[in-house]
Amino acid sequence: MNIKLEMLRVFRIVAERGALALAADALGRSPSAVSMMLAQLEAEIGAPLFETDRKNRLTKLGEMILAEAVRATDVFASSTEAIRRVTASIAGTVRVAAVPSVTVTLLPGAIAAFRKSRPDVRLEISDLDSAAVRRRIRTDEADIGIVTAAADDPAAEGEEIMADRLGIAYRLGGPIDRALGAGAGPGWALLQLEPLIANPLCDLVQSPMVAALVAGCTLQARNTTALLSFVREGLGATVLPDSALSHCPEGLGFVSPDDPPARRGLRMITNPGRRLNPAAGEFRSFLASHARRADAPVSD
Repeated sequence: MNIKLEMLRVFRIVAERGALALAADALGRSPSAVSMMLAQLEAEIGAPLFETDRKNRLTKLGEMILAEAVRATDVFASSTEAIRRVTASIAGTVRVAAVPSVTVTLLPGAIAAFRKSRPDVRLEISDLDSAAVRRRIRTDEADIGIVTAAADDPAAEGEEIMADRLGIAYRLGGPIDRALGAGAGPGWALLQLEPLIANPLCDLVQSPMVAALVAGCTLQARNTTALLSFVREGLGATVLPDSALSHCPEGLGFVSPDDPPARRGLRMITNPGRRLNPAAGEFRSFLASHARRADAPVSD
């Protein structure tokens, strides 16, 4: 049996269009050329794929062959698109998916420095939560991902490029601020004074009290900007890294408890089954180096 990919592609188009003429228009070929290709495929298979010459109804075998044709042509299209991205230009394209705070803290400076030496590289940046970043990497929709995890976790995926301390972000003049002003200790118990605005970073705080507050909270957000806005509007307090407050509006305070201390790491991930194009590989190395040289940690 000598079935060619082009035979499967033509068969798929005919089956999806439901008419030889419509398929011929889509393929940019004459109906006779399309018909000949289908005849060759049926000859290789040894059985008809359509019930009638009108090509509008598949045989049972045709339905099974169509499923395989769709799978084969989709895989081929995905592979050719990956090749196209690598060879589209000498400069290349780098697709970065990162947790939101990284796009407003680490990435701007890193990109500015990188573009001084490689202004020809196209950079596509997406800000997503860690779970969505991992999906983008897994499905080859991003070359480089930056996610959050517990700091110094040897079991976490990827390479830790930076770590920072977690604490409580609160509104100045609110219950937590007044408690601190009255001499209250900087502990996680302060979160009991205001409604908790939960986010995935709360899971990195190894405190049963915080876990209980998360279980009972009625407001949750993932985007750092949204979290800070909610705190500023007096909707409650939340857990964020210390450097998050360097990029937020006035009127907010931050305290980092020690009972227990909590830190998060920023980890850079790639798809182990995909080889980075040269531009992406260069940016990956540059980003790791830039992060380590940074004076201040970044947030999410």
